[in-house]
Amino acid sequence: MGRFLPFFLLFYFSLQLASGFVITESEVAAEGRLLKKRNTGADAVVFHDIQIYSLKIDCTVTSRFAHNVITSRVANRANVSKEVTFDVELPKTAFITNFNMIIDGVTYAGVVKEKEVAQKQYQQAVSRGQTAGLVKATAERKVEKFTVSVNIAAASKITFELIYEELLQRNVGKYELFIRVKPKQLVKHFQIEAHIFEPQGIRFLNAEGTFITNELTDTVQTSFSGPKGHVRFKPTFDQQRSCPDCQQTVLDGDFLITYDVERVHSAGELQIVNGYFVHFFAPENLPRVPKNVIFVVDVSGSMWGTKIAQTREALTKILDDVIEEDHFNFVIFSTSVSLWKTSLVKATPETLKEAKEYVASLEAQSFTNINDAVLKAVELLEQAYEAKEVPEKSASIIIFLTDGDPTTGETNTEKIQENVRNVVQGKYSLYSLGFGNDLDYNFLEKLSLENKGIARRIYESSDAALQLQGFYSEVANPLLLDVDIQYPEDSISDLTETNFKHYYKGGEVVVAGRISDSDLQKLTANIKAQGAAGDITLQQEATLGELEEALKKQQYIFGNYTERLWAYLTIKQLLQQRISAKGDLKANLTAQALEMSLKYNFVTPLTSMVVTKPEDKQDNSTLVADKPIEGERYRQTYGHPAPVPAAGTHHSYNMVAARLPPAAYPTYHTAFIDGDPHFIIEVPSRNDIICFNINEKPGVILNLVRDPATGVTVNGQIIGNKKAAGKAETSNTYFGKFGIIHKPLGMKIEVTPEVIAVHSGETKTVFPWMETASLQHESLKLVITKETSLSVTFGDGATIVILLHRVWKKHPLHQDFLGLYTLDERRFSTQTHGLLGQFFHDLDFEVYDIHPGSDPGKSDATMIVKGNKLTVTRGKQIDYRTDLKHGTFVPCWFIHNNGKGLINGVSSDYVVSTLFDTM
Repeated sequence: MGRFLPFFLLFYFSLQLASGFVITESEVAAEGRLLKKRNTGADAVVFHDIQIYSLKIDCTVTSRFAHNVITSRVANRANVSKEVTFDVELPKTAFITNFNMIIDGVTYAGVVKEKEVAQKQYQQAVSRGQTAGLVKATAERKVEKFTVSVNIAAASKITFELIYEELLQRNVGKYELFIRVKPKQLVKHFQIEAHIFEPQGIRFLNAEGTFITNELTDTVQTSFSGPKGHVRFKPTFDQQRSCPDCQQTVLDGDFLITYDVERVHSAGELQIVNGYFVHFFAPENLPRVPKNVIFVVDVSGSMWGTKIAQTREALTKILDDVIEEDHFNFVIFSTSVSLWKTSLVKATPETLKEAKEYVASLEAQSFTNINDAVLKAVELLEQAYEAKEVPEKSASIIIFLTDGDPTTGETNTEKIQENVRNVVQGKYSLYSLGFGNDLDYNFLEKLSLENKGIARRIYESSDAALQLQGFYSEVANPLLLDVDIQYPEDSISDLTETNFKHYYKGGEVVVAGRISDSDLQKLTANIKAQGAAGDITLQQEATLGELEEALKKQQYIFGNYTERLWAYLTIKQLLQQRISAKGDLKANLTAQALEMSLKYNFVTPLTSMVVTKPEDKQDNSTLVADKPIEGERYRQTYGHPAPVPAAGTHHSYNMVAARLPPAAYPTYHTAFIDGDPHFIIEVPSRNDIICFNINEKPGVILNLVRDPATGVTVNGQIIGNKKAAGKAETSNTYFGKFGIIHKPLGMKIEVTPEVIAVHSGETKTVFPWMETASLQHESLKLVITKETSLSVTFGDGATIVILLHRVWKKHPLHQDFLGLYTLDERRFSTQTHGLLGQFFHDLDFEVYDIHPGSDPGKSDATMIVKGNKLTVTRGKQIDYRTDLKHGTFVPCWFIHNNGKGLINGVSSDYVVSTLFDTM
């Protein structure tokens, strides 16, 4: 069999289940195996020579702990080798426990190692000249995805097997097993099967799919009796077709299994197996505890447009759910902080109606003063308790919504954390909702975890308002306060968390631990909490021998579920505590979590999985995958070069190289506008380009960039063709004028094809394009390259380059126009918006179903971007950076209808009244 080489899969865990294949033909020898990045361009093709002849998802749930196995079997029916890309999408809460590849009957099993050790092995392999590959791992809303590519030799087979585990969480009265179904082709043997065992007894069991049609309804089978439940989804080959004669599959969406259990004892259920126990506590039929809630809402400039509209919509609907015995208030903040009322008010029909009117009036503007806003919310709660305006036994929570980082007032995030921690003092729960990706999620997570709450990301999409409402429904009905669960100290060790600030209706408290006393006969749990009627004391007992024997008689697939559940929960809590820890404490928590991750074979943020396969004759391959972490804005790729730009694109501008050396240019994506007017967005993470046009009438002024943090705004005015006498020509449009505002310096720059005018206070300086010149004013630098370009650099990096396009003066239609390009746009703040500015930070998309379009020579496809499904066309646009006169054609995915579905809102949202309008 020969020497073995390390084939690395490094998964970094923080956060669907799918299996899909994108096939590209390989020129390597049949026995060679080559690792290659997935191709999302127009040349990506699904070959029928590659047959996925079996795809099975087997789920076993024992007492909420799910053990899931995905098995995909693939055959290469061709007489040449083919590359297969295997996509797997998992719930964010899951830990991968193993990944196997079975090639030619030989299994190559994964081994979990410390992340740094695995990385070192990988780097050593690279240094020996082996090919470096990348297993792609990306975070999405409910899931994370990794992709692995291997070559299948001619007429051979390969099996992928992935195993992951998770503890199902009870939310709004049910457990949810989430499976993303996306095979991307018809599969001869496709099956999802779930076996559920719940000793308490199953109350209800449902299964549904977002893709389930009337024809597929009968293929979903569910049954349950007593403690056992069963779900099977097994469509035939023909039932998978999107239409009777179609080759496309209808299986594309989410498959959800939901259930709940019977609850006999108010003190919960104890389960003991092999020296480990788990305690499930979810009391029902308790009176609701009154709630005091303060909504702290960001209305800074970055919330402009769709975000603020969705926030108004969500808050209005949330107010419909506020119960009349509750108290509430709004703290609204941008540069300053304002209150709806000077104190908390009781929810009545009158106050709720008034609150809705107030919410409807919210508008976005200015900067982001997080510190003062959160401190004011705490102050309101303190005053309410001191003045006895709220019940003494009530749950007080702060729901804090923001889409950006602090930019005014106290901007040091560690200092803000300290300030909030000092005033909250563990008395209230702070829930942070981060709207979008352009924010410091780590900061929000620390802020909440240090103050008895959690952080949640709200994704920018059409259902953002529903996401906000969904979160509120989770915390709408508190039933208990200050829950404390105690177990015999001399008999129990290694307990998970036993103190909980609030217990909400529809949720569940889970505690696990190890029984250290081998002679223990009876396990007792004592629960103390505060309810609406006063203090509550509950007790639950379990006799070890009888209970353990009864459980062991059941036919589990994995009988050590209590130990693995305890390990899973312990690691999760250690990683959570590690987020806000420092120094020796953080090092100790890290060491504990790492030790347990390795012992139980969990891929976590501290571990990686290594798969070893035999040496190839043609290619020695090493593969790396990073598991994304929710709080990380940018992911690092170890040992892998930066993505190569698409053909015809460059990251340096030759025409201004004398002024701005190429070394200064970034390796990030570039966004620019040129031509008629074409908006072009390079996305190196996809090695691809997105483009769209904005069709507005001449004279219209559009906001292109607006950064409330730096005070930089860029607007552009549309011009059209010259009028052709006697002809009804369809006019092309271009940008003929740009206005650049630097608010902190009080400077305005007007750029036209004739002159560049700089306004500073009452002073106006005019520069003609016929001269090369430069101007330095504090943190602003202008460089004019004669008859070519203007570069404007803000502070220490962000640069805008305006290109001048000259047209023959006697041309009957066309006239001079301008193009705008950005450099190092990530130096603009994460709050930046505008038609162009909204793309300065993270953007991801997926393209599939590529097929011939209605336009001859062009392909159409389906694109998933920002949660929207769009029909796009593969086209070309002109990039003038390297050839100012003729330009270079670059391929891109064209978004129709003025960028609808890609841009936030609609194009008319970006129309402004004047060239120097800062909105």
